[in-house]
Amino acid sequence: MNKIFLIGNISSDVEKKSTSAGVNYCRFSLAVNRRFAKTNEDCDFFSVLCWRGLADTCAQNLSKGKKVAVTGSIQINKYQGNDGTPRLQVEITADDVEFLFARNGEKSQTQEPEAVEEEAPGELPF
Repeated sequence: MNKIFLIGNISSDVEKKSTSAGVNYCRFSLAVNRRFAKTNEDCDFFSVLCWRGLADTCAQNLSKGKKVAVTGSIQINKYQGNDGTPRLQVEITADDVEFLFARNGEKSQTQEPEAVEEEAPGELPF
């Protein structure tokens, strides 16, 4: 099974394009802090690829600095650089991108929830 889950900040502007067949896609870079980061430099950058409707939604709503959760799969592509040396490209193909920031006046999912008064427990239903 090839499944990855990442939470990070968009580190580049979203680049939206279409294939020759007219299928929309977009790419962006995601900066993910390491679990026990000591400095701001302790993070990894992932290239994320989105297709079709997800690409349209991401291109419309995402910009540099926004926090997102990405679920998808890892693809490793081998190619030769311009100088003839073999290279590897690691890319995340997104199945889902969840926005972790406020959109259009909505409350951010990362903000503290409002306090709710709890009722005293009554009889248990069993």
